Amino acid sequence: MAKPTAAAWMARALQLARRGLYTTDPNPRVGCVLVKGGRLVGEGWHERAGEPHAEVHALDMAGDSARGATAYVTLEPCSHQGRTGPCAVALIDAGVKRVVLAMGDPNPEVAGRGIAMLREAGVEVEVGLLEEEARALNPGFLSRMTRNRPFVRLKMAMSLDGRTAMESGESQWITGPHARTEVQRLRARSSAVLTGVDSVIFDNSRLTVRASQLGLDDADAIARRQPLRVVVDTQLRLPQAAACLREPGRTLVATVMGHDAERRARLEAAGAEILVLPADQNGRVDLVALLRYLAEQELVNEALLETGATLAGAMLDAGLVDEMQLFVAPTLLGGEARPLFALPGLTRMAQQRPLDILDIRAIGRDWRITARPGRLQD
Repeated sequence: MAKPTAAAWMARALQLARRGLYTTDPNPRVGCVLVKGGRLVGEGWHERAGEPHAEVHALDMAGDSARGATAYVTLEPCSHQGRTGPCAVALIDAGVKRVVLAMGDPNPEVAGRGIAMLREAGVEVEVGLLEEEARALNPGFLSRMTRNRPFVRLKMAMSLDGRTAMESGESQWITGPHARTEVQRLRARSSAVLTGVDSVIFDNSRLTVRASQLGLDDADAIARRQPLRVVVDTQLRLPQAAACLREPGRTLVATVMGHDAERRARLEAAGAEILVLPADQNGRVDLVALLRYLAEQELVNEALLETGATLAGAMLDAGLVDEMQLFVAPTLLGGEARPLFALPGLTRMAQQRPLDILDIRAIGRDWRITARPGRLQD
């Protein structure tokens, strides 16, 4: 039987890293495989922030067999002392002779230092094996480190005629239970769920991860880490009785200056945390400032945007949407129902907003379209 290739070992490390999809936040998802004499001697993945990194788990499993082994790691080993020790040092001390990395770490505290430390110790280092797959596993961490804002994933459910709710605002439920399970998993992998106050008023959504709908073996443990709930509310209209204020975890209400102290105090007493941000040119919450705050203060990697046409359109118009998850139900809501996006001012075909379709697949009775904002073709 042929021995596994280097790509196969790295694919295994990526598979391990994916086990931390719902739990490592705000750290990246990382996997590590140790190979010696063509056979696996150790493997591990980063499970939770503050706990040992992937390399440490793999080294613990390998024991003395780590000496002279090759490590396949999905992200450059850290070189600094954080809540855990530097993994580059752990690999050196264990006697690993070669390290194959999928990609370097964009974190300015690492950014090549781990690689340099390994090479200075005489460890052979290669970088770039299955890099595209490794980057796809950590879009939020990469975005926060390189763009100082979260990766924004927009989720919307619509009818076949592109409508998201009836004229009254009624929208539950357009899609079926399988699609709603997928939405729960999108929430579970996100650091924050971002919405507009109108959506909260109409739907009174809890904006939480519900274990009963995840369909995962470790659903209860995953649901214990609730994403930050962020409500964009320029006029501070969030009802004190909103369901999201009564749920476990935090609800951050982003607003602007100028509201009376009594209104703010009532919301704070109901459980909201008020974040006052600059206003944009239209007097609304500056969305760029909000995302910057989430990246810097809250360490938000991936933000799931679940909202109505107005905020969705504003985020898209500002170039702040990185990916769309559009769930399409085989039903029609009619011309009076609410549209997917509010994009005023589009009057000519040259102004249309093209999308690049990445994936289309059936989810129960519905369809899921994964797309990203694209460019008009010449």
